[in-house]
Amino acid sequence: MERSTALRGRSGLPVLVLAAGASRRMGRAKTLLPWGEGCLLDRALAQARCLGADTWVIGGRYYPLMRYRCRQQPRRWLFNPEWPEGIASSLRLGLQAMPSSVAGAFVVLADQPLIDEEALSRLREAARNAPAIAAAADYGGRPGAPAYLPRAIWPAVMALRGDKGASAALHQARARLLIMPGASADVDTPADWRRYRDSTKQA
Repeated sequence: MERSTALRGRSGLPVLVLAAGASRRMGRAKTLLPWGEGCLLDRALAQARCLGADTWVIGGRYYPLMRYRCRQQPRRWLFNPEWPEGIASSLRLGLQAMPSSVAGAFVVLADQPLIDEEALSRLREAARNAPAIAAAADYGGRPGAPAYLPRAIWPAVMALRGDKGASAALHQARARLLIMPGASADVDTPADWRRYRDSTKQA
C-alpha cells in the first residue's frame, strides 16, 4: 500500500542525479561511501525517486565503479566525458539527452543525504502545480540544488561553462525558493561524511 501511494505521488518529470565529480577533497569516490544499507549514491537515487520514477545518473571520474557497486539502479546511466570541466558539463549533457516532450527536469546532487522526503515532496508538488515555473532550494535567498528546471530556462543552463551549477539561471528566472532542511549539508570531506552519518544514527 505504501509503495503504491508513493508511486502515485511522483511526478512524470525526469530527474537528473549529478555524480560525475572527482571527489578531490574526499580522496576517493564519495558516491560510494557507505550510507545506510548502501552507499551515498544509493541514497541520492532514493531521494530522486521521491521526485519521479524516471531517474538518470550522470557519471564521470568513477563512472564504471559506480555502475558496478551501486545497489540502486536508475532508469538510465550517462557518462560525461567532459567531467573535468565541472558541473556545467553534466547539466548540458543531461538536458541534451532529455526527450523533446518533457516540460522540465529535476536536478539533485549525489552528496546531500540529509534532505528528507518531505522537503523533496514540496519541490515535486511545486513543479507539478506550475511546470513552467522554476523552483529550487533556498540558500539564504539564493537558489540551488535540488531544483526544478522548466524547459524555458534550459538555454541559459546550457550556456554555462566550468564548475558552475544552475543557480544563476534559476535566479534570473526568479525561481520559487523552497526551504529544504539539509540542503546545505553536502558531503565534501571525510569529516563531513562521518559527522552526517553519525547524526543520522543518533536521530
